[in-house]
Amino acid sequence: MASELPLWEIFIRGQHGLNHRHVGSLHAADAEQAIMAARDVYTRRKEGVSIWVVPSSEITATSPSEKGPLFDPAEDKVYRHPTFFDIPDDVGAM
Repeated sequence: MASELPLWEIFIRGQHGLNHRHVGSLHAADAEQAIMAARDVYTRRKEGVSIWVVPSSEITATSPSEKGPLFDPAEDKVYRHPTFFDIPDDVGAM
């Protein structure tokens, strides 16, 4: 029966982390059930502070074979490299 339920991808933000990280997948009837199951399965030691659940069917990803053309720097888009102006000293780190 579990395989008949939608598959959800689970992301947990740890107590000392700033970002959610993918920790696994599980089957659940809806988002609320997926969160409860994720809490039970992936945060047993109270290490999580936030849970995201995303239907696997809603995730779109690139293929490793697309790595080159997709991630090569766009040298023709100078606005991505703001080297044509000076940043005032009082602005600090950006």
